[in-house]
Amino acid sequence: MKLEAAELTKIFPNFKGVANDRIPLKEIMTDTREETRQSLFIPIIGESFDAHDFMKKAIQHGAVAALWQEDKPLPSYVPTDFPVFFVQDTTEALQKLAAFYLNKVTPIVVGVTGSNGKTTTKDIAASVLATAYRTHKTSGNFNNHIGLPLTILSMPYETEALVLEMGMNHKGEISLLSNLAKPHYGIITNIGESHLENLGSKEGIAEAKLEIMEGLTADGKIIIDGDEPLLSHIKSDPRTVSCGFMEPVNYLARIERREDQQTTFYVNSEKYELPMAGRHNVKNASYIIALGEQLSISKENIQSGLKQLKMSGMRFEKHEGINHSLIINDAYNASPTSMKAVIEVVSQWKSKEYKVLVLGDMLELGSESRNLHGQVGSELPEEIDAVYTIGNEAEEISLAAKKAHPSMEARHFNHKEELAEQLLKKLSPETIVLLKASRKMKLEELLLDLTD
Repeated sequence: MKLEAAELTKIFPNFKGVANDRIPLKEIMTDTREETRQSLFIPIIGESFDAHDFMKKAIQHGAVAALWQEDKPLPSYVPTDFPVFFVQDTTEALQKLAAFYLNKVTPIVVGVTGSNGKTTTKDIAASVLATAYRTHKTSGNFNNHIGLPLTILSMPYETEALVLEMGMNHKGEISLLSNLAKPHYGIITNIGESHLENLGSKEGIAEAKLEIMEGLTADGKIIIDGDEPLLSHIKSDPRTVSCGFMEPVNYLARIERREDQQTTFYVNSEKYELPMAGRHNVKNASYIIALGEQLSISKENIQSGLKQLKMSGMRFEKHEGINHSLIINDAYNASPTSMKAVIEVVSQWKSKEYKVLVLGDMLELGSESRNLHGQVGSELPEEIDAVYTIGNEAEEISLAAKKAHPSMEARHFNHKEELAEQLLKKLSPETIVLLKASRKMKLEELLLDLTD
């Protein structure tokens, strides 16, 4: 970040201290437990905390200025010359400051949303864009009304392309993020079942994802899953670029060869290699190939970006397990669509013969939760040898698997310790184990037992 205190007086005219001085502001502080350098403290108010209580620690840890909610009394220990900008709401002020900084840096903005594959697509986008532009991207799960503005404010001043992941739980949230970020390119990866509990139907989910179009620049483009019926009505929009495996789409993908850790495929007439398995990942890559062409990035640079791809943590993360087994940690999150997709990849793994699934609850599925869990179990590929489940809802997966595939070992566990004990019996050089569940299940904790 590259700002000065004096610039903030244009946005927040109610202030005290030496706010008109050219004090460098190099980063944002929201967590006072961390040491910072020349930071602006923004005290966020949450459901169970109020960061205004930690002003003293903020100053001790490197804050040189602060935003302050005007209905809160300013502590007497704050130095009289310390710049304080008074605002009605610190979260809204954070968003306002992010919009100001974005307008100052003026990068190409790419917004990525969708029910599944947002992070993978964001990572692919950043890798490809980095071959032609100084690129900054969302890190971790900084994809909501607080995380996205923090991502914007963390970008270096020299940034030329900014890739922003946009998450949501409720209607209206993508609208806010899109209108803040003003993307030149929006990407909707797919429409799945995530957040059915809050949005009621897949149609409602599609409407919420389409809010990304609200903030598009006047000449902006929206890149979509052209195979998704719930998005078909915008295919004729001149701003829409469609990608998929089924015609008619602007960018038609076709898989030529699948290997455990690489896929060779075509998009239209051009051949590409992706250092990942999975049909769903080929589609994610096709969005970025379309993006690259829109930005006149060469085919050679696009391919180079794909080859250099580095994924965010817990997205098909490979670990060597005990007895030279392979453990796949994909436990960052889960929905029926993403779970089926990654199970399909594991079922086709050629270098490991014994295939074990460890599946936990998929959350926020509402009244359809039990049916959707059962659907995963009944549709398991025959190549799977064992499925172990844990959680209140996930038992439906093992019950349905046992009914649909009598020869498949299907068991439910109430405790991770029991599950780990059973898994250890299965680990051999021929074993691949998949860990997949919603974030709150913390299935990655099993890695401590399964790896050397």
